[in-house]
Amino acid sequence: MNYPPKKHQDTNIDHMIEVIKTYSLATVISIKNNAPLITHLPLIYEDGKLIGHIDIYNPQAQLLKDYNDVTLIFSGPECYISPSIYATTQLPTWNYIKVHLKGKVKAIESKAALKQSLITMTEFLEAPDHKYVLEPDNPRLDKNLGYIEMFEIEITNWEGKFKLSQDKKPSDINAAREELVRANQESIKQFLDKVF
Repeated sequence: MNYPPKKHQDTNIDHMIEVIKTYSLATVISIKNNAPLITHLPLIYEDGKLIGHIDIYNPQAQLLKDYNDVTLIFSGPECYISPSIYATTQLPTWNYIKVHLKGKVKAIESKAALKQSLITMTEFLEAPDHKYVLEPDNPRLDKNLGYIEMFEIEITNWEGKFKLSQDKKPSDINAAREELVRANQESIKQFLDKVF
């Protein structure tokens, strides 16, 4: 049996790349002594690989080299779907977009490559407005290069989990899509009002 069901899988790599580009903060999972080490890091997709940076004092940094295995989760929008939004009788559910990747990671030792990668990542993350430009001669950049390690991940397995009420009638699919947009906009404000 396939799980998730085929209707909730998206095998289109372009769709998964779009998730990675839009929701770049990955959950990075490595295993050491049968225990997971988990860090949340922005990763940038470049030429079929993922590029990232990690603080040298992070315990997971030692595992992000030497072609070690790594598992990644990118999370897109998600929300509870109430049966009240459908035109037909349904049960409550949760809709979400996730991309699960497996890969082999290796360290990039060059400080020049690290510096350029930090500049490139900042440029990507600042798009489309580019209100800030990380200049190559920024003294803080050079001062911190010794505390950052760069790595790249060769992706060996792609899995798109796009649970978006695809098993419903077209009108219910559209209602679920609208609810996903509405709920995400509203829930962020409500959540921040409670915790920040």
